[in-house]
Amino acid sequence: MTKLVAYKRNWPASPALNSNKIDFMTDSQALTVHFPAILASSVHDMKNSLSNLRALISQLESQYPEAKPPEFKQLEFESNRLNNSLMQLLTLYKIDASQFNLNVDESSVRDILNEIVAQQSSLLALSEIELIAECDDDLFCFCDSTLVSNAISTLVNNAQRYCHSKILLSARQEDEYVVFYIEDDGAGYPENFLADSQKSFGIDVVTGNTGLGLFFVATIAKMHRQGSSHGYIKTDNASSLGGARFSLYLP
Repeated sequence: MTKLVAYKRNWPASPALNSNKIDFMTDSQALTVHFPAILASSVHDMKNSLSNLRALISQLESQYPEAKPPEFKQLEFESNRLNNSLMQLLTLYKIDASQFNLNVDESSVRDILNEIVAQQSSLLALSEIELIAECDDDLFCFCDSTLVSNAISTLVNNAQRYCHSKILLSARQEDEYVVFYIEDDGAGYPENFLADSQKSFGIDVVTGNTGLGLFFVATIAKMHRQGSSHGYIKTDNASSLGGARFSLYLP
């Protein structure tokens, strides 16, 4: 079945015709070519609308200087999660279009983890979930700290869905890698996920999970390179809390 596609036609110069006139043709191949750019433009529009929504939430919160209704925190959590998803989509589009470069610099791992805890703890507390960070103060990593922070926040949000009451963030040096661990006290990963975690990014029609977050984390990890080494991810059920453990390796 063909679909309607819009494209610009180079019309002859004429007072009656506009060279930017949009013509609609039933061309499924053209849709395939232009859809990524259309999607990226739409995501930009959604991010602009979301920014306005977040500003409105902030204004409404200022009207409750004392005890804020818990619904405000839930609104903040959902808007942040949506903003992260849109950012991930745009980043993946730019990577695919060869329009993206990592902003790599030396960063304090402790600062990265502390920032995530500061952003997430109050929201997780609404669900009575404790978020803990453990890391040596002298551990540093050459990475794009903004993307790594977003990736770990995505993993924290994922762990929130499956843990009972606690999530642990930690990091340490292992040979030539700095390894970030996200652990929880839930039931752990299912066996089918552990069997092929590198490729388990498909849509789950039961839960509605798109796998975008995990695909984003794996992509960002692989983009971090040092010599012949590149980043990667691992999953297991060896959490010190008894549940799932996600490991992010950066060279």
